[in-house]
Amino acid sequence: MIFKCSHTTRYTYEGPVAHCLSEARLTPRILENQRLLDWSLAVEPKPGSIISRKDYFGNDVSSFAVLEPHDRFTVTATSTVEILPPTAELQLGPSWEEARTMLTRCDQPDLLEASEFTWESPFVPWLEDLSAYANAVLLPGRPLLEAARELMQKIYREFQYKPAATSIETPLAEVAKTRRGVCQDYSHVMIGVLRAHGLAARYVSGYLRGDADFQGAQASHAWVSVFVPGLGWVDYDPTNNVMPSTGHLTIAWGRDFGDVTPVKGITIGGGKHELEVEVRVTPKQH
Repeated sequence: MIFKCSHTTRYTYEGPVAHCLSEARLTPRILENQRLLDWSLAVEPKPGSIISRKDYFGNDVSSFAVLEPHDRFTVTATSTVEILPPTAELQLGPSWEEARTMLTRCDQPDLLEASEFTWESPFVPWLEDLSAYANAVLLPGRPLLEAARELMQKIYREFQYKPAATSIETPLAEVAKTRRGVCQDYSHVMIGVLRAHGLAARYVSGYLRGDADFQGAQASHAWVSVFVPGLGWVDYDPTNNVMPSTGHLTIAWGRDFGDVTPVKGITIGGGKHELEVEVRVTPKQH
């Protein structure tokens, strides 16, 4: 499938902004099953330059400064992406205990890299409640691939998708207690549960195809990637209870939302602001 994607972020300020410094993580990653055919970034007011770089996790970052006074600020990324179907079915792989042991040894490059995602992070602290939440899933000798899938299903069943219930400032402990939120909350919960048991899990940001019946379509979406030794990183979407395939487009990944925020920066002046985000992902007509 080939998709046309657009992601627009608009800030409207109550007063003039003297200048702002911003960075965007809006470039789809190039993966084995994902090809980036075209991409562009438009910023209004127009910055003097846009500097591109890779961050620590290999995500593409665009940095820019708007030095003229303004009360509106818009960033629009457009891309054409081809998503290929999986080439083979996944095997069960090691048990979750074996995977945890391998991650502590770090005797291979991929294990060493994955081990960085076993620790706490700013948005995903260690919580005793999350550790206990996995007791019914992480049974002795159970394959990690299977256990992670049941954990995804458990979160999907037991949490309520409610956009107005949380914000990015809502602590993970509160989300775990109220069991409601949006995709970033679902993902942080699943990541927190797995890390509490010494397993590697990372946060993935991206888009959902707009013609699919998914929670979180027409907006930035988030899901979880779990490292399974011998198989690599395997994706799970607890918000929709699916294992991502041709309907999920990957933009960036990191420890949690803070590492992959689509657009962030600092401003001088402006006062209060309103934020609007619009995402469109549509199949390209041949």
